[in-house]
Amino acid sequence: MRTRDHFVLAAASLVAATTLTAAPAHATAQAQAAPAQAAAPGCPAPTRAEAQRSASGAIDRPPLGVTGVRMRHLPKGFRYGQVTAGTRDGVREYGYRWSDDRDDVDRKHRSLWVRVICWPEAKSLASLRKGPWTSGTFGDEAKRARLGGRTVLAKAGDGALGHGRYVGWVERRGVVVTVMASRPLLPELGRIVKGIRVP
Repeated sequence: MRTRDHFVLAAASLVAATTLTAAPAHATAQAQAAPAQAAAPGCPAPTRAEAQRSASGAIDRPPLGVTGVRMRHLPKGFRYGQVTAGTRDGVREYGYRWSDDRDDVDRKHRSLWVRVICWPEAKSLASLRKGPWTSGTFGDEAKRARLGGRTVLAKAGDGALGHGRYVGWVERRGVVVTVMASRPLLPELGRIVKGIRVP
């Protein structure tokens, strides 16, 4: 099954100064004000345009990225992307998936999913194991690790997540960040995690 059936990841382009960028290897994004009704204190929300792209399932070729997350390192080699945004049971998710054109089962497939989860109960790594989101959960198999200067929960990717490594941490109370990187990106995962900032 193609990643675009779940969430899609692709390198961000230099379309605008407020989006994630693919070249050079360092990418930046600046927070942009989101609709007031979607905003929560201390947690980014998609812009109206991003919410519409997510709702329509639009595929970005080239990838456009999102405005609410700052990334200092974004690997190269992606071809398309998709905004992932939505609210369910009081939990808001917002992020982006980048991908190349290889099939998901191809071990050379390059994909990256960076997501922010706005969940008021998030306050420690232990709370991530009880998170109410359905995609990319952390169970007993997730272990504490140090990565990119952060203490994270980490586990091997499986099922809908695909091959690679899945990590997550609490950026601050109520704000969770998760990163899923496919196997070819694992040598860069520490740099990716270190460079992520949620304004």
